[in-house]
Amino acid sequence: MRLALREALGALASGDVPVGAVVLDAAGRVIGRGRNERELHQDPTLHAEVVAIREAAAATGDWHLTDCTLVVTLEPCVMCAGAIVAARLPRVVFGAWDEKAGAAGSLYDVLRDRRLNHRVEVVPGVAEAECGQLLREFFEDPSRRPAAPPATR
Repeated sequence: MRLALREALGALASGDVPVGAVVLDAAGRVIGRGRNERELHQDPTLHAEVVAIREAAAATGDWHLTDCTLVVTLEPCVMCAGAIVAARLPRVVFGAWDEKAGAAGSLYDVLRDRRLNHRVEVVPGVAEAECGQLLREFFEDPSRRPAAPPATR
């Protein structure tokens, strides 16, 4: 989780919500890293989990990440949960719960939904206080967030 937190801190430079993720192979080696990059690239799909999963798939040359673990500082959203299921990741470890958009047990439970073709072991609350504090500080300090784009008609 420390490596994921380091990635999350890196997101602050671009004004992105500080969420970080790493993918570990079966031996515990980091094969993918990611941080939120939505503001940086103006791409709504660039959540930390998606960036890390893409890098891990490129590193292994296979989109099946069946022997890997995703570690992320915030509970994955529905989009990221879908990517996790699609990549066949067997395990997700996360820090802070996301009561507004979480899809690993708080608002939804996509990762363990028996109707899907793959279910994921979920390990919540690892370094929860530290992960949550980083997010709270970001949202409490308006100077850390990018300005809203001008309205268009």
